[in-house]
Amino acid sequence: MEIRFTDEMPKTGLVVVPLFQGAVEGPALEAVDAASNGAVMRAVKAAKFRGKSGETMTLPGPVGLDDAVIVLIGLGKAEDVEASLATGVGGKAFAQAKNNMASVSLLIDGLSVAGETGATLAVSAALGATLRAYEFGKYKKKTAATDRVAVEQFSIVGKGIAHAAEAYEAEAAVAEGVALARDLVSEPPNVLHPEHYADRCRELESLGVNVTIFDEAQMADLGMNLLLGVGQGSVRGSRMAVMEWKGGAEGEAPIALVGKGVTFDTGGISLKPPAGMEEMKFDMGGSAAVVGAMKALAGRKAKANVVGLVGLVENMPDGNAQRPADIVTSMSGQTVEILNTDAEGRLVLADVLTYAQKTYHPKTIIDLATLTGAIIIALAHDFAGLFSKTDSLSEALLAAAHKTGEELWRMPVGKMHDEMIKSDVADMKNVGGREAGSSSAAAFLGKFIENGVEWAHLDIAGTAWTKKDLDICPKGATGYGVRLLDRFVRETGEA
Repeated sequence: MEIRFTDEMPKTGLVVVPLFQGAVEGPALEAVDAASNGAVMRAVKAAKFRGKSGETMTLPGPVGLDDAVIVLIGLGKAEDVEASLATGVGGKAFAQAKNNMASVSLLIDGLSVAGETGATLAVSAALGATLRAYEFGKYKKKTAATDRVAVEQFSIVGKGIAHAAEAYEAEAAVAEGVALARDLVSEPPNVLHPEHYADRCRELESLGVNVTIFDEAQMADLGMNLLLGVGQGSVRGSRMAVMEWKGGAEGEAPIALVGKGVTFDTGGISLKPPAGMEEMKFDMGGSAAVVGAMKALAGRKAKANVVGLVGLVENMPDGNAQRPADIVTSMSGQTVEILNTDAEGRLVLADVLTYAQKTYHPKTIIDLATLTGAIIIALAHDFAGLFSKTDSLSEALLAAAHKTGEELWRMPVGKMHDEMIKSDVADMKNVGGREAGSSSAAAFLGKFIENGVEWAHLDIAGTAWTKKDLDICPKGATGYGVRLLDRFVRETGEA
């Protein structure tokens, strides 16, 4: 889909005018009304359109705009608007393309969304439209053809925004990173097994990312027994992919992004119930966010040193699978009593976190994982859980989350959660009971963080997938975390 920035009033296609509740006026609406000889405003008054959130009004071919379809969309009360709605406006506009229109135009003159106006708003809206346009139709090979016309051109229309095209280049790279993350999460597990996933990571080399893949023998030599234990019940070999982007000062300590990449999670010997198990193909959503973020950073040539590390395993039941009661020695040298083989993601992350610190000595570590069902009980699907003992890091992540709309909520992790994972026979156990399950999981990961290292854990179990259409995402994989991580790096890691 081509993105255009123009000041030319459209005469054809779908023309979208966003309006706030109680302020059904402004330059954009006035321009459309003038072009239609007053037909638009007469219809607005007759229909008593108020601009409430989610409210829409469609006027096909009004006089003077015979070849256009005008759609007014309500944004709700201006005082209730979140920063992320600037992006959402573009997504909302694209979502109106239901009338076989090959072109969509979004009129933004006079519109101010969360402080964004003009070219800044145009760039955000273009990003939103691009994200909402995503489709994963790779395997619909025999679906009956329809007469649906795909949107070929999306225009942002406003005065003084022509130069926004240059600014949008960086956002287009971020959108590509989100699309990659969504693609990875959407792939079926018979395709995206660890070996294939590692190959997909290698594709980032074309953007200047240095990619190293570790096989099982190499990880065994490193002592990564926790990660290997999770995958030992699968016929698919486990892998670790390490992706280095060196866009900052030479020798400067990098930001490390670590992702859980369980390409399918049956629970292992602690087998999950069949209902809903198909959703476990997206148990690698944390790793997808890391891989997508690395593509975004490289695509826009970020001036920062960032290393992305993902542990790639398949958790299957088998005669060789890890058992409850096994005790395993981690790469850090600490021992772990395995009480539940379905609490496997933290085991994968633990060894990758250790490798990241020993090899790169990062100034900051952020790990992402679809780690616990408990976080969904606590936060539903609107927020991911943020766990960190560093206030400054937490505040920076919360700010980035709010700006992108990939929201976080800070959760507790402290000594009481450390107590929950104490073992009678090993240094720790891999589960701490039903109470505070997300916090005890975070406490487990914290055992593998060296003193003085700035670290945050993001539990994205509730946000990696959506069962309904969102403003900037069709139902399915969300790519959650890519834009959050990119924004965090922009504001804290770049010169």
